[in-house]
Amino acid sequence: MPLAVPRPLPGALRRGAARAARRTAVPWAAPLYVGAVQLGAYATARLPGPRRTELLRAHSTNVANLRAGRWRTLVTSAAFVEHPLPVPYGAALLAALGTAEARWGVRRAAGVFAAGHVGASLLVYAGLRARGHGRTADGSPESSPGDATAQAVDVGASYGFNATVGALAATVPHRGVRAAATAGLLALATAPVLRRGRTFTDAGHLVALVLGVAMGAGMGGRTGKGGTS
Repeated sequence: MPLAVPRPLPGALRRGAARAARRTAVPWAAPLYVGAVQLGAYATARLPGPRRTELLRAHSTNVANLRAGRWRTLVTSAAFVEHPLPVPYGAALLAALGTAEARWGVRRAAGVFAAGHVGASLLVYAGLRARGHGRTADGSPESSPGDATAQAVDVGASYGFNATVGALAATVPHRGVRAAATAGLLALATAPVLRRGRTFTDAGHLVALVLGVAMGAGMGGRTGKGGTS
């Protein structure tokens, strides 16, 4: 009896199978990024105090840098942290980025992280400029030496982390769990912004989370995944 020759899968099925394989693969980019950030943090911690502060400030998305056109800091700021990551925070960051990578693939997960980091940084910058930071008393566009906010050290992965968590919450399949997770995260991020001692970073975390939720909602709509009640 002649052997049956299996028919090749249609193109659409092959592409779908390839996408599914990429999404279920063991994450590699997330551990690589978190590990590199942590190693860099230990390296910068060994620098003399003034040199370390100078390095971190040079890569910060603060008003002084962005006002001077140092747009590269929108990228490089995500590669530095002020201190080595505490174990709980590092584990949470790795879990969020790894989950996103496993669910969406490297490119989409990296895109959400980058969009949240860059988008929140620019919106915070716009808000600080609107409040007059980055100008001297006579209105000139140079930062006053006493304007600590305009020259603050502002580095880290927290904006991208918040955006990723927001997008993950917004793509939970079950409608009830999705709504509860999204509302809970928004409440947690809003609370620091309402307190008296809030900082611009608190506002940035909320902005990044909102951007992530919006991106997650958009991804759910494109993939056509309807939630269950």
